[in-house]
Amino acid sequence: MAHQVDRVVDDLDTALLQLRESMKGMPLNRNGFKAAHARAARAMGTLTTELTDARAAITL
Repeated sequence: MAHQVDRVVDDLDTALLQLRESMKGMPLNRNGFKAAHARAARAMGTLTTELTDARAAITL
């Protein structure tokens, strides 16, 4: 189970890096996208941290 958690965290990291690369040159302030992106990035950071912290409890 710990391997699955590690794989999910790695996949999340890869997806967020791809998102950042794809957003280069994009006008972020249009239609409130910057605020939505900031909320999503914060939520993904929280999720990644919680999964990493819960890894020990999940493997029991």
